[in-house]
Amino acid sequence: MSWWIWTLIIIAALIIFLLFILIITKLTITISLYHGNDNDHFKVKLRAWFGLIKYTIDIPLVKLDDDGPNVVVEQKTKKGKESNPSKEKESKKKITPHDFIASLNDTKEIVIHVQSMHRIIRGFLKKVKLDQIEWKTLFGTGDAASTGTLTGTIWGMKGSIIGILSGYMRLQSMPVIEVTPTFQHAVIQTQFSCIIQFRIGNAILVGFKILRYWRGGMAKFKTKPLSTISGEKHSV
Repeated sequence: MSWWIWTLIIIAALIIFLLFILIITKLTITISLYHGNDNDHFKVKLRAWFGLIKYTIDIPLVKLDDDGPNVVVEQKTKKGKESNPSKEKESKKKITPHDFIASLNDTKEIVIHVQSMHRIIRGFLKKVKLDQIEWKTLFGTGDAASTGTLTGTIWGMKGSIIGILSGYMRLQSMPVIEVTPTFQHAVIQTQFSCIIQFRIGNAILVGFKILRYWRGGMAKFKTKPLSTISGEKHSV
């Protein structure tokens, strides 16, 4: 065989090998959320190939906009090690009520256009591992009676949510759940963290199934890029 045929064979073999590696790659997502009165913090870490690939989304600030009923989100993204500031990107975005309604409309459009959407998503979630759930809440209204009543309600709500998650995903360890009432003053602080794991190949399969069971014409999506308040800036 001529050299170009061998070149095509090698390229094809390399592509197949890379696709195989991508399909079996396990993606680990660490979610960390904290809310304490006016202090909010949300962080998502993505990791693959035993930490060789890392990506962090850090949202340290969520507040109401002074100019209207909008939510201002300050977001930081990092590639690789968190100690490397040269790969850090920072931006501030505004989420309007219209953006929120548009995202709900887009979700509805997808559900309408995809047959058996619930079965597809549930089949994927059954292959997702959920581990190290920790959900702690400090709560008080300033009144002992109402604090005691609402503390029981929060316990019940947490139990129901964990029950739903364990019914859809593969729970790997016993969740750590705490609700601590404080009767002296009004306060609400909550901290939630967990680890989610799944293979990228399973996520790709979901995408193919959605395309396969798509029905009807083009969906009318309304979501637009979030309005940016200040330009993105890169750390140097």
